[in-house]
Amino acid sequence: MKIPFNKPFTIGAELENIAAAVREGHLAGDGRFTRQCHRWLEQNLGAKRALLTHSCTAALEMAAILCDLQPGDEVIMPSFTFVSTANAFVLRGAVPVFVDIRPDTLNLDEKLAAKAVTPRTRAIVPVHYAGVACEMDALMALARARDLVVVEDAAQGVLAEYKGRKLGAIGHLGCLSFHETKNVISGEGGALLINDERFVARAEIIREKGTNRAQFFRGEVDKYTWVDIGSSFLPSEVIGAFLWAQLERAGEINARRVGLCATYREELAALEAGGLLRLPQAPPAGVTGNGHMFYVLLPDPAARARLIAHLKSLGIHSVFHYVPLHSSPAGRKFGRAAGPMTVTDDISGRLLRLPLYYGLDEADARRIAAAVRAFFGR
Repeated sequence: MKIPFNKPFTIGAELENIAAAVREGHLAGDGRFTRQCHRWLEQNLGAKRALLTHSCTAALEMAAILCDLQPGDEVIMPSFTFVSTANAFVLRGAVPVFVDIRPDTLNLDEKLAAKAVTPRTRAIVPVHYAGVACEMDALMALARARDLVVVEDAAQGVLAEYKGRKLGAIGHLGCLSFHETKNVISGEGGALLINDERFVARAEIIREKGTNRAQFFRGEVDKYTWVDIGSSFLPSEVIGAFLWAQLERAGEINARRVGLCATYREELAALEAGGLLRLPQAPPAGVTGNGHMFYVLLPDPAARARLIAHLKSLGIHSVFHYVPLHSSPAGRKFGRAAGPMTVTDDISGRLLRLPLYYGLDEADARRIAAAVRAFFGR
């Protein structure tokens, strides 16, 4: 039996909700299911306003517009992240300033971020890798001291916490993903969380193609018109209908993934004790993960390539993760590194992600772990 790296799933009323949306005759954006998703995100995450988008990339692009960047402005972010984190700001003419990551959490190193601030810095984009929180107290203090906007890339962090607060709802703005590879899914999809009141009204306008359409439908203006830049960032109601069924059971989804991570850790602990690989370190105090991914760190890139091939021969699909943005062609063209990328370069060559999805059962996880142990002759 083959085990894929990821497998999309339904957990409840996804198909029934889609059928209901069709029957109700509203398939464009901001129908009943989308509004229910908005309320759930606001109530369960603590955001002042939540707006569904057609992707986390779209949410990041909205956030970049809200930062009101000018050409040449700088935005601090890790290099070990997906291209959308940087691309959203490059589209506004800003310069991504890449900062190295911490060796424990693989998140933006908050001390190096502070050193990377210049008079051109306008924003910081912490990326919560694997659903484990960045050191947000330090980053928010830095933002307050230097009048910077914090945009949380919480694509992997739905319902994960930092000191009792949900990821995405701590910075001025937060961006979530509901892509089929994430915990809670809608195929494609995302959300922008607005946690600072000053951004709420403009966020609605940007999302509605630069018009005040939302105000019109609330009866606040007698007609709607073009008032700002924007684009069509709304997802269809089909996306909202699917997502609503998943949000209703988001806690259950995360609990299952956390349990699978615990199984992997138990099964592979002896390999770590023997110095053959490294497992994810326990989150810092006050940080609660959501089981988004489970990775292992191999001794070197060659060992990782051999393990990928070994698992593939057994029908198990494992993957490496990001090629660091600072070393990519576009990263070199549009951004710059604030200093050495020692940890990023090292980790990116050795990290291997094991299969993890809602439909994976404990027996599958034990089989995968056994295959990893067999690779090492254990």
